[in-house]
Amino acid sequence: MTLRRGFSLAPSDRVLIVEDVITTGGSTRETAAVAEAIGAQVIGAAAIVDRGAGAASFTLPLQALVRLEVPTYAPESCPMCARGDAIVKPGSRA
Repeated sequence: MTLRRGFSLAPSDRVLIVEDVITTGGSTRETAAVAEAIGAQVIGAAAIVDRGAGAASFTLPLQALVRLEVPTYAPESCPMCARGDAIVKPGSRA
């Protein structure tokens, strides 16, 4: 991950990472690592929706407008798989 769209950070900058949805927290941790590598101080994270149900554990303070517990299943115990529902993977990650 890199900074783009004309963004730059200086070692004196304080950074708040804001996400639309946090599930695992991977993007937030990657973004924090980029900022910290530059020397900026990451002061926390925020999200509109935290659907991580504890999976998105951070050393940073996290504030979310909404926290949702969304069940996840192993393939062998997935009720949708048992019904033969088609698998759809929405989102920005492949």
